[in-house]
Amino acid sequence: MPIGHIVRRTKVHSSFRVDQVRGMFDVPHKEEVVTQWDVALPIEEKPWSIGAIIGASGSGKTTIATELFKNDHLHSSFDWHPTESILDGFSKEHATKDVVEMLSSVGLSSPPHWLKPFAHLSNGQKFRVELARLLLSNHSRVLFDEFTSVVDRDVAKVCCSALSKTIRRKKAPQLVAISCHFDIIDWLQPDWVFDVGVNRFEWRLPRRRPAIELRVYKTNRSAWELFKGHHYLDAEISDAAQCYVATWNDKPVAFSSFIHFPHASFRNGKREHRTVVLPDFQGVGIGNCLSEFVADLVVKSGFRYFSTTSHPGMIHHRAKSQKWRCSRFGHVAKAGKNSVMKINSSRRISAGFEYVHNE
Repeated sequence: MPIGHIVRRTKVHSSFRVDQVRGMFDVPHKEEVVTQWDVALPIEEKPWSIGAIIGASGSGKTTIATELFKNDHLHSSFDWHPTESILDGFSKEHATKDVVEMLSSVGLSSPPHWLKPFAHLSNGQKFRVELARLLLSNHSRVLFDEFTSVVDRDVAKVCCSALSKTIRRKKAPQLVAISCHFDIIDWLQPDWVFDVGVNRFEWRLPRRRPAIELRVYKTNRSAWELFKGHHYLDAEISDAAQCYVATWNDKPVAFSSFIHFPHASFRNGKREHRTVVLPDFQGVGIGNCLSEFVADLVVKSGFRYFSTTSHPGMIHHRAKSQKWRCSRFGHVAKAGKNSVMKINSSRRISAGFEYVHNE
């Protein structure tokens, strides 16, 4: 059991200004400032995957963590090459497939962003990349200092939810999150929490994360401008596309559209055209939720709704769902000479589905 009486002594060097402040605020004249903590974390009582040490800035949470877990890896940040892709920042012992899978599992499932250098990513994307690289490390336990401190709070919640699922689903090191933000607890779902401010340790039972309430609006093609740079195949959109945007806490987070689907066997077909979730909000099912919301609207209007995707997460979701029927699975055909497809995707696995939830 990590337990200890921790003492930190800080020498105070006298100066004119130091003496001025002592006089202004009646600070006792001492040679040093002494801070002490008596801490016990009974983490050996039960198996666990994620722990959290939470406290206000300056409360001593990092000191406590590094003292009690002195033999474990304390993470602050990795060194990243200024111009190379983030993919090349991962250890060569990991296959590209494993790197891509881990990036996707922590919610960064946007291939265009995988090709960028670390410095060109947003704070939320950088946080996810650091997590992915850390989870592929050889450490049995890692401490992540300043956890979610540099990201937007809604982004932090999404990151925590994706990370929680990943750690529990995959063989990954135990994680101790060190943070000043109490709002992450319900999203990260740690097995235990130590509140530094009240010196209290508690085990937590598994529970569902808070719901994400999306508002969906019908819009026009101009909304695509915000999302097109994050689509993994093609930034173009059809002039005939019917478009929808989902917002969370008044922030646009996802886009979906459909077009008419001409077919020799029926006339009432529609086809999903573009569905994109902004990178900071990936990993919690927003894309599937919006896609099915739009599909449901279309089917209730008397049409059949089809979708072809090569996104592994979306294929996996639909293959298990009773809302979709798989009509085709295999490699995408190679683009012909006159095709408008700008990417040779002959090696890409895709699957075709029909939305059948209302049957």
